[in-house]
Amino acid sequence: MTHKVLHKALRFDLYCFFMPVFRGLACIKTQRLQVIGMLLLTGLHSVSSAQTLSPEAGQTSSAILVITLDEAIRRAQSNEPAFAVAVANSKVAAIDRSIARSAFLPSVTYHNQVLYTQPNGQSNQAGQLGSQAAPIFISNNAVHEYTSQAVVSQILGVQQVAALRTATAASVRAEAEAEISRRGLIATVVALYYGVEDTERKVTLLEEGLREATDFTELTMKRETGREVAHADVVKARLQQQQRQRDFADARLLADKARLELGVLLFPDPRTQFATEPITAPRPLPDRKEIEAAAANNNPELKSALASLRESDAAILSARAAYLPDLALSFNYGIDAPQFAKRGPDNVPNLGYSMSATVDIPVWDWLSTQKRIKQSHIQRDAVKVALSNTQRRLIATLNEAYAEAEAARAQIDLLEQSSRTASESLQLTKLRYSSGEGTVLEVVDAQNAFVAAQIAEADGNMRYQNAMATLQTLTGIR
Repeated sequence: MTHKVLHKALRFDLYCFFMPVFRGLACIKTQRLQVIGMLLLTGLHSVSSAQTLSPEAGQTSSAILVITLDEAIRRAQSNEPAFAVAVANSKVAAIDRSIARSAFLPSVTYHNQVLYTQPNGQSNQAGQLGSQAAPIFISNNAVHEYTSQAVVSQILGVQQVAALRTATAASVRAEAEAEISRRGLIATVVALYYGVEDTERKVTLLEEGLREATDFTELTMKRETGREVAHADVVKARLQQQQRQRDFADARLLADKARLELGVLLFPDPRTQFATEPITAPRPLPDRKEIEAAAANNNPELKSALASLRESDAAILSARAAYLPDLALSFNYGIDAPQFAKRGPDNVPNLGYSMSATVDIPVWDWLSTQKRIKQSHIQRDAVKVALSNTQRRLIATLNEAYAEAEAARAQIDLLEQSSRTASESLQLTKLRYSSGEGTVLEVVDAQNAFVAAQIAEADGNMRYQNAMATLQTLTGIR
């Protein structure tokens, strides 16, 4: 019994002795677990931060491309087929002019021929020492004839001068037409570029109008709940909201179409996402005299018409050249002998030269030349009419474009004032309606006037930008 009591007392003492130790170890273990947990949380936070930053990096790499107007024009010039054809025609015409100029230089050929003719059984001298078999054809010199000669030839006449003038005028006209195509492409790109900005602006305005209509619908519903207005106000507000929803959807569709139309000219895939630069403040309108001087000195339509006139004059000269003779000069150096060698039998020289000059004088062609000259005069008269019309059209187009730019610039300030006035009117009308002094029709009319004023302001800016682009196209500034 005493032994059991002592055993229990010893176990109790041991328990009291080791319990603090066990608690200390447990505390240390808990602290270690806490530290490990904090480290794990820190690592998870770093991983989550990295995962959060990685999409941003992806967004940076796949950010929407911002296209400037100059970049859009450059891309369109590389992708538009009609402009490529015009540039190719200009280069081809320049090469034709170079070919026409080369007609004034002598041509050189190296002629080689072997001729065998059946002998007739007789013999003759044939210009060589000793006898040899005579050919059966009297037009040939020998049974065996070898020709190896360098031939230098040149034809001199008015026809070459007329051909050079025609090629030069055609080259100038093709270059002017390429410039016309370039300016037309620029005008198209500018209109599409500003069209994208204009449609996007309208989408934003109509989206704001939709939010305004939605807020007003909620206001009418609250006032109906408080029995302050009739249900007819809610119906009218909902109709206005639905109309704004349709307008917003149509504007979004037009914006997508405008982007696709511009994307066709800029990218291999027209669905490529891109953004345009916002329209800056309206540029000042240049002086009319500067515009007129630049248009007169650098107008491709006028240059093309003048080149066509010079081309028709060259055609008349070419037709008249048929009345005049041509001088053909030829110089031959080489071998024309029965042996293919520098010397023949008895050391007779085979290597030598010959020269010839030929003049063909036209006598009678059944009045064909006279008729061709008449045709050329008829065509030149038509070209003169086209030139006169081009000059008149240039003056009219320039004045119309400048008047359009003046009117658009003068209206920008008025449109801005109208937009601010419409915004203020809408706010005052809503306050009057909230206080029970106004009607729902007044609010709806104010909303319509506000949206119309903002859209008119956007259209006014677009109109001025297009007018300035037209002036730049006419003067060749861009």
